[in-house]
Amino acid sequence: MTLLDLRFDNAWARLPEDFYTRVRPTPWRDTRVLDVSPRGAALLGLDARRLSEDPRERERLTALMAGSELLPGMDPIAQKYTGHQFGSYNPALGDGRGLLLGEAMTEAGPVDLHLKGAGQTPYSRFGDGRAVLRSSIREYLAGEAMAGLGIPTTLALAVAVNDEKVMRERVEPGATLMRLAESHIRFGHFEWLYQRRRVEDMKRLAWHVIERHRPAFKESDAPFSELFDDVVARTAELIAAWQAYGFVHAVMNTDNMSLLGLTIDYGPYAFMDRYDESLVPNHTDEFGRYAFDQQPGVALWNLAVLAQSLTPLIEVERLRESLDTFEPKLQEAYARRMRARLGLANDEDGDRDLVMAWLSLLARHKADFHRSFRALGGYDGSRAALSALADTLECETSDPAFKEWVSRYERRLAAERRGPEERRSAMDAVNPRYVLRTHLAQRVLEAAEEGDPEPLREFRTCLADPFREHSGCESWTQPPPRHAPPVCLSCSS
Repeated sequence: MTLLDLRFDNAWARLPEDFYTRVRPTPWRDTRVLDVSPRGAALLGLDARRLSEDPRERERLTALMAGSELLPGMDPIAQKYTGHQFGSYNPALGDGRGLLLGEAMTEAGPVDLHLKGAGQTPYSRFGDGRAVLRSSIREYLAGEAMAGLGIPTTLALAVAVNDEKVMRERVEPGATLMRLAESHIRFGHFEWLYQRRRVEDMKRLAWHVIERHRPAFKESDAPFSELFDDVVARTAELIAAWQAYGFVHAVMNTDNMSLLGLTIDYGPYAFMDRYDESLVPNHTDEFGRYAFDQQPGVALWNLAVLAQSLTPLIEVERLRESLDTFEPKLQEAYARRMRARLGLANDEDGDRDLVMAWLSLLARHKADFHRSFRALGGYDGSRAALSALADTLECETSDPAFKEWVSRYERRLAAERRGPEERRSAMDAVNPRYVLRTHLAQRVLEAAEEGDPEPLREFRTCLADPFREHSGCESWTQPPPRHAPPVCLSCSS
């Protein structure tokens, strides 16, 4: 299958005309594709190697990434929406630097092809509509990393650099990213219609989501309520996964929340290195609204904003009942993931306390979050394993808190039927060896800016399959230096 074989059914373009604006991409000079994602290509039924190596396919993809050509059937539009940014409503939002080029129909369902860095739109406000290489590579890698961890996310088909120079904190190379998602619909789409009191259009949009993405709800007596229940449940699962793997989104505005429960709009995100529950990787967030430990509460706040927007369609009491399920669903999903990360197959009383004590131990010693879980998988009760675990946590085996937790853990493991080898295999399957650490992403960025895309391809391969060891990739497992402060990024990152 080739790019020309893709078939498009652009349902969003059949919604009311002020839901979007038709905009042609701005062509960028001397565009070069840096990498094509095998996972992203497979989502479209395409082959990444063919896209990279077949001259006609590569030329076609390059023209698409440059914004100079479209595929047959594409109908590029910039979507209109609004949202709450850092708690304040902003009515002037929309696709300001990206265009929904078309909705490809695949065997698995519709897939949006969304070109980021496509140029100015009516919603650009004071922006230039461009993307820089730094932010494009970070989003490209983030999609691969999250998908590799089994966390719902947008992906990308490819990332490209061009000869445009873009001014951010400094002059940077221009770039484009072909983002893929089942849909780009956000909480902010419904906020926009609610604020304008467009109830009939809100119904139309809700039916669009149901018919396009949640057809099982069509036969329900209360399809809109079922849809909101689904949003609450998927958001709870998503946030639980973020918390379990130490991911900080850092810009959880309502316009950055996916109605389908996907991680979307990667900006100054971070996977924490040393455990710090108050981590804020966004220097714009001076009050820590979107800190790591605040994410569950922010998600509920955002859901409440969406619920308010849906009051013309769903009874208030019914919305409240659904919102009340968020915390128990979040706790259940988080407990399930953390039990797996600790190698616990059964659900036992006291598991939550064991998890929290483990995190307290990591916080006390400022231990590396990811290496600590990986090391725990190798613990078999022997003195050598105990010493290795203490070394990873950078504490002494005689440390009272460490000794107490290990004793509790051993007692808990005694209630399991699995032996050390089986448990280690299960833990290695959920505790990543390769993590998208900020300093490693920076290494990729610097190489790409110097014209070398090989580190990008190598790291992407590791992140897409993060649990098994990749030959010759030891350097992609290294944490930052012990005393290196956490990197704080901007919203343009």
